[in-house]
Amino acid sequence: MNKMLLILIAAAMMLTACNSNQTNSVNDTGSNEQSAPTETAQPDNEPAEGSPNHGEWSSLPEYDVIVRTIDSPDYIFRTLKDNENERILLLADQDGKEKYKTIFIKNTSRLKIIDVDVDGDRDGQLFNDVLENS
Repeated sequence: MNKMLLILIAAAMMLTACNSNQTNSVNDTGSNEQSAPTETAQPDNEPAEGSPNHGEWSSLPEYDVIVRTIDSPDYIFRTLKDNENERILLLADQDGKEKYKTIFIKNTSRLKIIDVDVDGDRDGQLFNDVLENS
């Protein structure tokens, strides 16, 4: 009798353990639709492969000026430094080649945009001004 009880308890535990690993297909609204997978963070603040996701950076005060100045939203943004004084971003093309560097001085709202992919005979600075409404 004790053996039978132990077998039943062990079987119940195994079924419970197996059942807890299954996902529930009913979402919070009560429908049977699967919820969309959430995006995972990428190292160095880079988005997943494909088109860049600027969600994190689009809320920055300097974002609109950066995109207008470089004339393309197709760059991958990466934060090099972000502290209470300044934020330095690096923008790379889809191949990962570094193209632009931005420096935003927070207390004065000054933004500098530098083309790091320039010839030796010209200055790489594209923008250097204080932003309004920052």
